[in-house]
Amino acid sequence: MAFRVRGLDPAPFQRYFGLSDAALAAQGVVRYEVDTQPGFPDRVTMQDMAPGETALLMNYEHLPVASPYRSRHAIFVKEGADAPYDAVDTVPDVMHCRMLALRGFDARGFILDADLAEGDGIAPLIHRLFENPDIAYIHAHYARRGCYSGLIERA
Repeated sequence: MAFRVRGLDPAPFQRYFGLSDAALAAQGVVRYEVDTQPGFPDRVTMQDMAPGETALLMNYEHLPVASPYRSRHAIFVKEGADAPYDAVDTVPDVMHCRMLALRGFDARGFILDADLAEGDGIAPLIHRLFENPDIAYIHAHYARRGCYSGLIERA
């Protein structure tokens, strides 16, 4: 079964681009100059930002559902990101190089299954989770810090 990985829509984040550090701080957002790679995974382009680029760290509600699993966490967004990642049957490098927690949710926003995978084990786990017809989508999280990585849907 084919799967699709999508980065976040940049539109909700564009209001932060170019603001002063003080204006960002007033909204709970912190600007970082990227100094290591990997280390700052952008959730729009689904790439690790390069040293010298600017990352915005903010809280993001990635699971806005009316269930006990409703959730938000810290994410990085590349300042100026304008085109979301969108690919079928491809695990982006930003996911491939990290241990992921993959959580399969039903249409009500309840977790039906979850497991850990890294590297070449990620795609097979996605396929295994989607063998359950009740899993509507998968959320990927970076296992070490727990941050939301991205949405995986049936293609």
